Amino acid sequence: MDFLKSPFESKRYTTFSKKGMVATSQPLAAQAGIEIMQNGGNAIDAAIATAAALTVVEPTSNGIGGDAFALVWVKDKLHGLNSSGPAPESISPKAVKDLGFEKMPVHGVVPVTVPGAPAAWAELSRRFGKLPLAETLKPAIRYAEEGYPLTPILGKFWASAFAKFKESFTTDEFNAWFDTFAPDGRAPEIGEIWRSKGHAATLKAIGETNAEAFYDGSIAEKIESFMKEHSGFLTKRDLASFKPEWVEPISTTYRGYDVWEIPPNGQGMIALMALNIFKELNPPSWQSADTYHDQIEAMKAAFTDGKKFITEPDEMPVSVEHLLSEEYAQKRAENIRETASAPEPYELPKGGTVYLAAADEEGNMISYIQSNYMGFGSGVVIPGTGISLQNRGADFSLEENHPNVLAGGKRTYHTIIPGFLTKDGEAVGPFGVMGGYMQPQGHFQVVTNTVDYLLNPQAALDMPRWQWLEGKRILVEPAFPNYLVQELLRKGHTIEVAIDGGSFGRGQIIWRDPKSGVLSGGTESRTDGSVAVW
Repeated sequence: MDFLKSPFESKRYTTFSKKGMVATSQPLAAQAGIEIMQNGGNAIDAAIATAAALTVVEPTSNGIGGDAFALVWVKDKLHGLNSSGPAPESISPKAVKDLGFEKMPVHGVVPVTVPGAPAAWAELSRRFGKLPLAETLKPAIRYAEEGYPLTPILGKFWASAFAKFKESFTTDEFNAWFDTFAPDGRAPEIGEIWRSKGHAATLKAIGETNAEAFYDGSIAEKIESFMKEHSGFLTKRDLASFKPEWVEPISTTYRGYDVWEIPPNGQGMIALMALNIFKELNPPSWQSADTYHDQIEAMKAAFTDGKKFITEPDEMPVSVEHLLSEEYAQKRAENIRETASAPEPYELPKGGTVYLAAADEEGNMISYIQSNYMGFGSGVVIPGTGISLQNRGADFSLEENHPNVLAGGKRTYHTIIPGFLTKDGEAVGPFGVMGGYMQPQGHFQVVTNTVDYLLNPQAALDMPRWQWLEGKRILVEPAFPNYLVQELLRKGHTIEVAIDGGSFGRGQIIWRDPKSGVLSGGTESRTDGSVAVW
């Protein structure tokens, strides 16, 4: 794996370690994971500690009321965990329309689905952890009780959310959001201490009961009571019936490496589809407009099809196997021309998220992601608990014939995806890029930067990114080379430069040298990222 020693560098240097490593978007969360590892935990315990801490120190992107997915490498095998919760049993397109909505709302009690994150922590701890869940949650509880100072990017997103919510959250169901996240009538400022005693109490209860209190105890009762009061659909019965699902990861081989994702209902297969299409085209060339054009067109095709077909696996109109097949890739590649296209869905064959990566000296590795979706999620907070509920239901369709149509007990198309890389049956390591529909595009770019151009973890993350928006519209970062912008314009792409930095995802990478066991990590320069090492 030559990219572990790659000479390509960027604003930061790749971090190396031997005994343990945690990479995520908040320094305090990364330190929480290392603390647990130093106290006898393994990489999985560290990931749980980091994930719980992120609900406290980065509430603008995730919370106790969100969903989670994980890819776990233990004893030379990769395991997949889908802990995304379904829609409440009592909800339906008719019930939503009867409330006056023509499509699924983004905020409020209606788009709230069953939270999966606490169950993910408990299940990962039960199956692979070395320490009790109560022990791994201690750093997060401490941060919530004692408070912590806001970091720069966190403060920016918090202030932005408050400004928007102050204008739009005018009904009683949103009061607890302001009580919790704007207790002084404003967003906390960068460097200011923020704490949440209710959040700490909830984490304690989750740890002491292995999440039972959340799904079938006192916390579940509080959630149900709030939902009834505000005409929501989620009930204690919905919570009590939820269990995370262990799944077989899906993969494709890309130039000698196996790239792994969680299967649907997640969108990870879009990254695999795009890689398959791209490798059918011309060999990649460094900083070439032709290569970028091929990458963009491959991603357009994969994303268009993914959005059309991905839902619960048994309700997809076309199989995962076909969409990842060579036949599909070849047919899609044949339609790519030298100029930009406005993509149409594939013709069927007949018949705002946090990410973390952790690794330990025993060889255990985990790629983990959790989110409330769209920043703070639904805007609904259960009073006194610190629980900010997700709004995953916003992605359901109310159209009867749509694959992702809303139904009680159904999981929606899901944006959050962990990634993992192996070679010749050995772990290379976890990687991920968070950020809504940027995620499979970020995965694609990280893999191609790593495998095609031998960029080390930090350089692979720091490369200027592009993002397909719709049709021929492409958003690029300000650092994206202007000569490439000009050549892509001549190929018919509509290029927009993100003046304010845009939303290009936030990623983490940890690679492991198979001979020495040395860990090599990179963290996101677009946020308050940190790699904590031991």
